[in-house]
Amino acid sequence: MKFTRIYADERGESHFADMEIELRDAGPIGRLSGPVSVASVIFRENEPTYDYDWHVAPQRQFVVLLDGAIEIETSDGERRTFQAGEILLVEDVSGRGHRTRNVEPRERRSLFITLDETAFPPNRTEEK
Repeated sequence: MKFTRIYADERGESHFADMEIELRDAGPIGRLSGPVSVASVIFRENEPTYDYDWHVAPQRQFVVLLDGAIEIETSDGERRTFQAGEILLVEDVSGRGHRTRNVEPRERRSLFITLDETAFPPNRTEEK
């Protein structure tokens, strides 16, 4: 399953990386990943005018977009647009961070799945 990672390099600059977590055949219920230890799940709604200037992530977390669309810009200047159903792994907890802009003039919902501090180290994924 594909997702996008946002991380800070050793100089504090943020970047995107296309990642994939391995899924294994689980028979009639589909394909599953191994378990990922999480600390909490946070539900969020944003106003239609939501734009958030440069900021770092408050903790390592998956962000699952439930509806709407956002544009994220990393400090290296790259911009990407993400739609409902896409998954981000936000790990730029230090450095310059990233900025987020609501693409559609509508309320948007998302889930933050905060990771246990030992969960999901980068070496468990492959860049794609």
